[in-house]
Amino acid sequence: MKEGSLSPGLYVVATPIGNLGDITLRALDVLKRVNCIAAEDTRVTGQLLAALGISKPLLSVREHNERRGAEKLIAKIAAGEAVAYVSDAGTPAISDPGAVLVGAVREAGLSVVPVPGVSAVTAALSAAGFPPGPWLFAGFLPPKQKARRDAIQELKHLPLLLVFYEAPHRVRETLADLAGVLGGERRVCIARELTKQFEETACMRLDETSAWLDASTWREKGEFVLMIEGAAAAEAGMAEAEHILRVLAEELPAAQAAKIAARLTGRKKADLYALLVQEQG
Repeated sequence: MKEGSLSPGLYVVATPIGNLGDITLRALDVLKRVNCIAAEDTRVTGQLLAALGISKPLLSVREHNERRGAEKLIAKIAAGEAVAYVSDAGTPAISDPGAVLVGAVREAGLSVVPVPGVSAVTAALSAAGFPPGPWLFAGFLPPKQKARRDAIQELKHLPLLLVFYEAPHRVRETLADLAGVLGGERRVCIARELTKQFEETACMRLDETSAWLDASTWREKGEFVLMIEGAAAAEAGMAEAEHILRVLAEELPAAQAAKIAARLTGRKKADLYALLVQEQG
């Protein structure tokens, strides 16, 4: 631990998502040494600081006032102060407020310092057991079913592990839509209440999730991370072929579009032509 004041700047500090023992030594040091702490919810952060034995002036900077709050924090930093920013739990700007604030501070030419620590997405991935490889973090899906299914459809053919956050009151509907759009055979790993007393991680097929939820009323409680395996290479390749086909079909007759798409992608001309005929009615 160092002593004295910190250099002026915005310190983006990750805080525990449940277990207070996950606070890092560096985060403790920074929170003790900054001039003030900006928080998504000053009540939540006040409780955290009290538990850690830290007393600092608190400023509210949340989603609805993030731009206005940024102006106040920029003035403080420009005047030589060190300011910490924390969200309610985990790492700011990861499906939490903070990105707008960070962008504004950077645009003002001032220092932004990450103080890394807990993030639900990385904690969940570390316990899921999927093969190493690329993954896509999509945050929260839309709350309305049509928009949610449309968003899933856009991701369906990606050969990437898909990672989402979800709230307890929507998790059943979201899992049903994921199964309906992606196919029930895809593997999913569900992580809930990470680092808390009732933490649970379970992996299964998407078409088995309803029965898993039914097995305990507790399973629809808490915050969720959903991790779903990506599309197989063949499916992803067909998606690319279909995209090329549709673009060509906007300018060319169906037979010619199918012929060119087949040459570009290696797919069968007959299959592509049949798809166009079906879509065009």
